[in-house]
This record gives sequence, structure tokens and C-alpha cells, in this order.
Amino acid sequence: MKLIRFGAVGEEKPGVQLANGTKIDVSGFGQDYNEDFFGNEGIEKLEKWLETNQASCPEIDDSVRLGVPLTRPSKIVCVGLNYAQHAAEAGMDIPKEPVLFFKSTTALVGPNDDVVIPKNSEKSDWEVELAIVIGKRASYVEEADAFDHIAGYVLHNDVSERAFQIEKSGQWCKGKGCDTFAPVGPFIATKDEIKDPNNLNLWLKLNGEVMQNSTTSDFIFNVQHVVSHISQFMTLLPGDIISTGTPFGVGLGLKPPMYLKEGDVMELGIEGLGVSKQQVKAYKK
Repeated sequence: MKLIRFGAVGEEKPGVQLANGTKIDVSGFGQDYNEDFFGNEGIEKLEKWLETNQASCPEIDDSVRLGVPLTRPSKIVCVGLNYAQHAAEAGMDIPKEPVLFFKSTTALVGPNDDVVIPKNSEKSDWEVELAIVIGKRASYVEEADAFDHIAGYVLHNDVSERAFQIEKSGQWCKGKGCDTFAPVGPFIATKDEIKDPNNLNLWLKLNGEVMQNSTTSDFIFNVQHVVSHISQFMTLLPGDIISTGTPFGVGLGLKPPMYLKEGDVMELGIEGLGVSKQQVKAYKK
């Protein structure tokens, strides 16, 4: 099943994208895609509800805005340098264990919303990533049990301001959590739809030119390792997002480096998880 949320900013309603691409409003189910939904068998209950109610669900026109496909989670945990070639282009050693940082939940925007270059930014960059949505509370989880704690997967553009991230003192979160820096969607694909998350093609184009084109088979730390590892240090709650890192091809790694400017268009996708598209705007008061 593919979970979507649609409507104006702040007024999103839950929906489902059917196998034929049709999008339907499932507001009648009576629950949004939040921690309670993911943690209390909401996916299974919604599937059951659709068996008798799908025909009466209103269709959603393709012109309607898609929002973030879940309500604001308790946290977004990100894995840095999780592809060997990306670590090399960033001039950093391959990590011995996952590099973790947080991304602000206020950075979340819909899959086709604008990305705003923040005030005083010089080096805003793109990063296509596979993100995991947690489906069951996870604490001290073994790798063998990790998939039991996953609800599904979603496309994420981990937009990053490199000067804030690397050149300022402190942690990476300064360059990761700016407003609009987490376009997510178009939909969450439940885990039954993604047979092997560790072998998916992912790509990003900037103004029509392919910048990133790789596969999650190049992970240094795969999906189950990442879920297990993070759960050793914090409790993951239903609806939490884990973003698993980006492959090579970011602006930082080009020679010379190239960064986002007003008017640029990013288009990105992951096999089985759809495509998103963001126009870049400059910060204005």
C-alpha cells in the first residue's frame, strides 16, 4: 500500500495511492498517519477498512498538492557517509560504524514543495536518500529482528548547507535542519511493496542533468544494521524517520564544487518509491 497525505499546507488529509496510480481520500477511516497509526497496526486496519469502503472514497485530482506523507514524527535520524564513494568525494574516511545526526522536523515539506536557500547560505546542496519509517517501538533491537520494526520506506532529499555543516563549529545539524530542507514523499510504500531495500536504484537530476545515479547495494551499513545500531542509543518510536545516507554525486564533491541557486530544479527518485521535484527559491524576509 502507498500512503499519501494531500491538501494545503497545515490542512493535509490522509489518502492512498492505488496500484493503478489513482489517489483516493481515506479521511473516512478516521485516523491520520501518526505515531498511534503506525504503532497500533494502522496499516493492517486501513487495508481491512478499504476492503468494504474503497469504492466510496473520493478520488483526488492530480492537481491537488501532496504533503509530507505522515504527520510530524518525534525525530528524523540521519546516517552520514553511508556510501563509500560519497565518503571519498567528501574527503572523509569510511566510518567504522554509522555516523548519526539529527535533522529538524521543522525542515519537513511535501515532495514537490519549494526548497528555500536559507539566509546567509553560500553552499546549499542536494542529497537523494532512502528513508525508513518505523512501525513499531524499537529499543535494543537485534539485526535479525530489524524488519519487524519497519512500517515502510519513503523518498527523501536531505538538502544540506555545507558551509553551515562543515565550516561552522559544532555538529552537522546546523547545515541539515533549515526550513524546507527535508522534502519527503510522494508516498510511503509499506514494506511489503519493497522486496529488498538494500538493492534499489536511486537518482537525482539538477536542471535535467543526472548528478546522482547509484544503488543502495552500495550501502556501507544496510537497512537492518542501521535500525539495530540506532536502537542501541535511543528508542525509535512509530512514525520516526531514519534517512540512510546519499550516494556520490553531490555538489560538494564536484571539481569545482557546485551549489544550488535560485531557479534550479531538483528531480529525484527511488525504485518503487516514486519521484519528487523541488524548485529552489532564495530566502526572502
